Amino acid sequence: MRLSLGLLAVSVLAAGCEANGSENEWSDWTVSVYYTAVQSLYHGPPQKVRGCADFGCTVPDIEIGRFPDDFIDAVRDQGTGRITEGPYTGQYLLWSYDGGFRLDPQPRDPDGTILEPFHSAAADGLVAGTRLRLTDCGIIDAEDDETCDRFKHTEWVVGDEFTPGLGGDRHIDLYIGEETEQDYSDEIGVLTFAGAILEPVTS
Repeated sequence: MRLSLGLLAVSVLAAGCEANGSENEWSDWTVSVYYTAVQSLYHGPPQKVRGCADFGCTVPDIEIGRFPDDFIDAVRDQGTGRITEGPYTGQYLLWSYDGGFRLDPQPRDPDGTILEPFHSAAADGLVAGTRLRLTDCGIIDAEDDETCDRFKHTEWVVGDEFTPGLGGDRHIDLYIGEETEQDYSDEIGVLTFAGAILEPVTS
């Protein structure tokens, strides 16, 4: 699982309540986002990466290749990165705190579930497979409601947890797909939500 709140400025500092004013377990959440890094957007000095050649291996002992050091940092932060140069072009470099680096043809979470943009989520303390909606974005620092609507008009499914020490109670991370430009984390950092409320999906 990636670093989230400290490195990604898109955050929801939630302080929500139900309409009747009483707090419940789905209010007062912190929400952050994560994404797949793209190698071509990074230009740091090359650094050797050792890991696993496939998702199923348990001993990360092969040399996968050399990648820009800032791309490697981004993969550690976000959990996945798409390779755009070299013999593994088109594959994904995955990272988890307990498994290290590994190659895979798909972006996956540490449990092996393929990540789906605006669908996959991660949270501590929620059972994998929990389905949720973001029902109230609260105050959003944006010119229009399109960003809020995109997060609200989808169903999120929890399939991962935070790297130990980075999540905590009432904190959820939402996967938004691949980054689209250089300094992507700075660009999406213009968004701020406050007062977000979640709702479980049971039907």
